Amino acid sequence: MKPRAKTILKKTLLGAAGTLAALIAGVAVLTAVRLDRKLDAPYPEIQASRDPAVIERGRYLVRGAAHCADCHGAPDQRAALEAGQDVPLSGGFEFHLPVGTFRVPNITPDPETGTGRYSDREIARILRHGVHADGHMVLPFMPFADLSDDDLTAVISYLRTMPPVRHAVAPHAPNVLGQVVKALVMKPKTPSRPIVKNVPSEATVENGRYLANAVGNCAMCHTKVDMRTGAFAGPLFGGGAIHESPADPAKKFVTPNLTPHPRWGWIASWPEEVFVARVHMGKQREGTPMPWHAFKGMHDDDLRAIFRYLHSLPPVEGGPDPGIQDAVALRSR
Repeated sequence: MKPRAKTILKKTLLGAAGTLAALIAGVAVLTAVRLDRKLDAPYPEIQASRDPAVIERGRYLVRGAAHCADCHGAPDQRAALEAGQDVPLSGGFEFHLPVGTFRVPNITPDPETGTGRYSDREIARILRHGVHADGHMVLPFMPFADLSDDDLTAVISYLRTMPPVRHAVAPHAPNVLGQVVKALVMKPKTPSRPIVKNVPSEATVENGRYLANAVGNCAMCHTKVDMRTGAFAGPLFGGGAIHESPADPAKKFVTPNLTPHPRWGWIASWPEEVFVARVHMGKQREGTPMPWHAFKGMHDDDLRAIFRYLHSLPPVEGGPDPGIQDAVALRSR
């Protein structure tokens, strides 16, 4: 190569390296600024109630349809949880994701390590708008932004009645990719539709839509999700998402397709009463990540509502083969 060509190439490479270094530095600064940003979100006008009926509704949601203990329950009491016991919601469970390690907080009313230090409206803002009391974004993996006013009140009312548990949970530990994703990609999970005061607990498609999406988080498991951002990456309720067993991370399961597709829908041919009876049966497969312990106690009308909603969805192809019973369980390597 001629001297002049070498000089030009050297200058080009140095310029490219300098541009890349400047770009990396710019991304690093922007990431740091956005990670520390405070978000402005309204405080819902929610106040905890002492009405026994409201508290009981909250218990039904927290311990049942919303299955909060699946994430917030004490990790060392998993067996008791699956046996149907009310374990303390003292947090500490760890999610090991491609973007880092994330730890579930203590939501008992302990004033130092739990939710006792927050007002009702601050808790309501976390659940509805994904903004913490300190103004920072909450990771967008909870599905409760669309809770009705009455149910949001009921949930907070029940949480206030639980015995406080002093248990400090370590902060999240996102890796470099996780910090960039949280700063530049993730957004708080906010309401997807106008908030209603109440959704009647009737065997209707509308109640089923509400329970399956705003309460039970069914869509987040039975739909493929981008674990870097929390956004859906596949057809709604089309199945095919892979989840670890909470009892044994070496075991993995594939979620079934719950749409009414005649070939791929796992419950497409079921009569409604069979669906209701199956949920009440609870866990039948060892290690399953499905929270049968929470769902099996749901009211019949709520289960009928979910069934009718699922059958109202557009049919979707794909997911594990419903003709093979063990298709949902992946073999460990």
